[in-house]
Amino acid sequence: MSLIQELKANLTPDKLFTTAQHFVPQQKLSEVAGQLASSQNPLVKKAFVQTFAKAYGITLDEYARQSLDDYASFNDFFTRELGDNARPIDDTTNGIVCPADGTVSQIGQISRGQLLQAKGKTYDLKGLLASPITKDYASETVNYEGGSFATVYLAPSNYHRVHMPFTGTLIETRYVPGELFSVNDVTAQNVPDLFARNERLVCVFDTDYGNCAVVLVGAMIVAGIETVATGKISRSNNIQTQTHDMTLKKGEELGRFYLGSTAIVIMPKRAGVTWQSDLGHGSVVKMGELIGMAK
Repeated sequence: MSLIQELKANLTPDKLFTTAQHFVPQQKLSEVAGQLASSQNPLVKKAFVQTFAKAYGITLDEYARQSLDDYASFNDFFTRELGDNARPIDDTTNGIVCPADGTVSQIGQISRGQLLQAKGKTYDLKGLLASPITKDYASETVNYEGGSFATVYLAPSNYHRVHMPFTGTLIETRYVPGELFSVNDVTAQNVPDLFARNERLVCVFDTDYGNCAVVLVGAMIVAGIETVATGKISRSNNIQTQTHDMTLKKGEELGRFYLGSTAIVIMPKRAGVTWQSDLGHGSVVKMGELIGMAK
């Protein structure tokens, strides 16, 4: 096989898409996208909202505001709120509910400090949580060894607010700067340690099951991450840690993404979570539905 033939054989569309992301100015692209998405200029807003809604077949039947003209900007449209009772929250005792609308990327157990990223590929829990150097990694991650995780991918057409999968008290948020690779299946298969490399916000909760975490992972063109405790996070080159004392009930809003991404639920071993048997890679899920049972 000639060199050209070998290159052609290896440069599949998936690999080409992934490779191209290494050369795109990710931060600058997201910055520009954020400026346009927040613009309240009527022409800019209308063009973005109408084009996006048409491209992704978005209807507003489930949402509180049911006209495209009711949104002040593309960001306002993208983070649109649901109508009353659009997503009933499962109230099963010790039930863990889905934090967001989307698709299950991976779901399972934490073994030897590793989480499954894609078929045959794992990544490090320590890297995902990125504990500050003043903390002992072991004291935090041992809590999760043998525990459980669920990764939910939010496609552009999905509802983009993230809600509580359990009742708990938010005790810490940890912003971790990083890359902004796409987080779809193609990239998950081809970029090692994707979720531990991308920008993310780690939210740690004190719960009846011990310390649990919800990690909001940024992605290509994501213009920002916001939580009810922090407001919109300001990007920086350093880890930013904040302490909190805010109790949130199962199903209450935790935060939102300005453009799409991924939410990862991390449960400790003592919770003894058993995920619903019919959930796996590619399962379509809705916020508030039962996805697992704790002891």
